[in-house]
Amino acid sequence: MAYFKNVLETIGNTPLVKLNSIVADLPCTVLAKIETTNPGNSIKDRMALRMIEDAEKSGALKPGGTIIEGTSGNTGMGLAIAAVIKGYKCIFTTTDKQSKEKVDALKAFGAEVIVCPTDVEPEDPRSYYSVSSRLVNEIPNSWKPNQYDNLSNSAAHYESTGPEIWEQTEGQITHLVVGVGTGGTISGTGRYLKEKNSNIKVLGIDTYGSVFKKYKETGIFDKNEIYPYITEGIGEDFLPENVDFSVIDHFEKVTDKDAAIYTRLLPRTEGIFAGNSAGSAIAGLLQMQHFFKPTDVVVVIFHDHGTRYLGKMFNDDWMRDRGFLEKKTLVTAQDLIEHHKNLKLLTIKTDNSIQEAYAVMKKYDVSQLPVCNENGQFVGSLSDSYLFEQLFEKPDLMTSKVEALMQAPFPMVKHNDSIESIAAKITKQNQAVLMSDLGGNIHIITKFDLISSINQ
Repeated sequence: MAYFKNVLETIGNTPLVKLNSIVADLPCTVLAKIETTNPGNSIKDRMALRMIEDAEKSGALKPGGTIIEGTSGNTGMGLAIAAVIKGYKCIFTTTDKQSKEKVDALKAFGAEVIVCPTDVEPEDPRSYYSVSSRLVNEIPNSWKPNQYDNLSNSAAHYESTGPEIWEQTEGQITHLVVGVGTGGTISGTGRYLKEKNSNIKVLGIDTYGSVFKKYKETGIFDKNEIYPYITEGIGEDFLPENVDFSVIDHFEKVTDKDAAIYTRLLPRTEGIFAGNSAGSAIAGLLQMQHFFKPTDVVVVIFHDHGTRYLGKMFNDDWMRDRGFLEKKTLVTAQDLIEHHKNLKLLTIKTDNSIQEAYAVMKKYDVSQLPVCNENGQFVGSLSDSYLFEQLFEKPDLMTSKVEALMQAPFPMVKHNDSIESIAAKITKQNQAVLMSDLGGNIHIITKFDLISSINQ
């Protein structure tokens, strides 16, 4: 039988895939190292396991210990997976710019996650670096991997990622393109490849708000370069020991917007669902197209999986809010219900009491309710303004059945009806309309939806 003894044995040996459409303007061959096939769906599984194994050998991590680390999510995932197999506890600190999906994924493995502010200096006691350092001093039998300065990080890539790429390209690789965060991936992989062929160029992808590029080019650590940025997984506001600037030939900065746009383009053009640093790498690669010639073989590393960015780069509203997508022009009823299209329509039945109807309005903070009969047909409606008028004069009506006080049913509209025609149907007497979408689901459109559309 062919099987692995545990999930840790599946780390590494990730595929190399040729990119086509998204790099069509480049003269060279571009190959993506797809690290999402690791058990934690990221390249960080490699170095997480290596850091733990080295700590076990040195005695820094003892049986039953607690692993405490500052992480943007992926390293934490790798550590958490290894901790489950090896019997350790995990506490992770992360920043408030990281996606909710990353935090929830860490919790799924039983880890405790502490979210810290992004916009503070690394030495600030509130930073995720400082909080993790404090906790490791307070909690007995704990160990901090310190992925930024722990050279087991880059050693993992020197011993696995680098050799894999060399063998997979049969030594034909000419350029390595990597987003730089802790520096372990680019430094370890790049060092191995340069030892095999000193002519290989190692190109780092940086982001605006990070210090790497200027430090490489001038040797100056310029705090004026530091400011908040959105891109995840790359860039830093300090110099990790794992970043070996002698290995990296060039840094290319990429904007948050370009990183996000190319992150979204990858699954649509190549069928590859990768994360934000992959989008940054593609954007930077295209910016550097003058570096390459037809005979070159460029390997770009895709660090993690797109599922960790569903609430961010892959969310249209998130993208529009940051000016990364054009504001959508609203023209139909379907457009009006986009922000609540996945919510179930709230209704009340004719034989419910007015008190029950009021309770539903209060609980869900809505101003009107469609009324259905026992067969599910829409036979009436209730609005809070109408109820107020009736109950103010006759409080005893609160115990009456809905059918005794209900108003006329809301008009039905089609999904492709114009906003103008819908606005004409919503009046003082008629507070909303109902819309049937292509799937036959019913949605409510209110005055609030129309007012909100003005700001779209």
